[in-house]
This record gives sequence, structure tokens and C-alpha cells, in this order.
Amino acid sequence: MAPHGRRARIAFSDAAAKQLENLTSEAELHALDRALVVISVDPDAGEPLPGDTTGPQLRQYADDVERVRLLYWVTALRTVVVVAYIEV
Repeated sequence: MAPHGRRARIAFSDAAAKQLENLTSEAELHALDRALVVISVDPDAGEPLPGDTTGPQLRQYADDVERVRLLYWVTALRTVVVVAYIEV
């Protein structure tokens, strides 16, 4: 959980920002917003993806009900969640 119960700030990689620009449906935006709230409140909500330990640990959050999948990593101080990939 983010320090002192505060939400982590959400940032987007360039690739994720481009994906976000292509979302036009109100339902897709609403589903994405709900998923972003989940990971901002609890950055550990997603599952760690296998990989090397030289960089940040990439995580995946998937919500089968809302049909959203996010790939993200959390900064060292756990105050920022960087979204790398969006699938809605």
C-alpha cells in the first residue's frame, strides 16, 4: 500500500499514453479508470511477471469483469505507478 494510506500517483509510459489516446468509448474509459484506482490504492494488487531483477519489477493487473489488463511497475518509494501497457 502507498505510504500513509495515500494513493500512488499514476503516470503513463509513452506507449501507454498513445494507447490511452485511442480509447474513445465511455465504457472503456470507465473500466480503465476503475482499474487505475485499484492499482493506485494498492500497487501490489497485480501479479509480478517473471523477468530479470536488473530493472523495476513489471506487474500485471487484470480485471476479468471490466475486461481490463494493465502492465505496470511501481517506483522505489511506492509513490508512483507507471503504466506501461493498456488493454481494454
